[in-house]
Amino acid sequence: MRPFTLSELSKRIKDGASQVKEFSDFLDYFYGQQTKAEMSACFADEPSQMPDARLDALFGACAEYLARRYQLSSLPKWAFQEQRYLKEPWFTTTGGDQMQEYLVFSSPAEFRSLNIFTEAAPF
Repeated sequence: MRPFTLSELSKRIKDGASQVKEFSDFLDYFYGQQTKAEMSACFADEPSQMPDARLDALFGACAEYLARRYQLSSLPKWAFQEQRYLKEPWFTTTGGDQMQEYLVFSSPAEFRSLNIFTEAAPF
C-alpha cells in the first residue's frame, strides 16, 4: 500500500521502511492524482520530525518543489520551518569539488534553499 501523504511517509520511514521505496511509492501516488486539491492533500499534514535532519529538509523541499511545479494554490507552511533547513550542505552523491559545484548550480531552487544538492532533478 502506497503512502498517501508526506506525513504518512514520515511515519513509515521512522518505523524502518525503506526510504527510497517509500518516497517512490509516495511520488507514484502523488502523480496519479487528478486534481490540484487531491495533490495539495498530500502535503496538508506536517510530517513528523525525523531522527535525520536531512530527511526533515527533504520533506520540506519535496513539498515546496511539487507545490510550485504543479501550481498548487498554496505552499505548506510547515515546509519553511527552521528545522527544514540544513546547517551544512548535503550532497546526495560524491565526486569531489567539481561535482559539488555542478550540483549547487543544477539542483532545483527549492532544494538549494534548504541546502540539499541532488544528482539530478529528483522528480
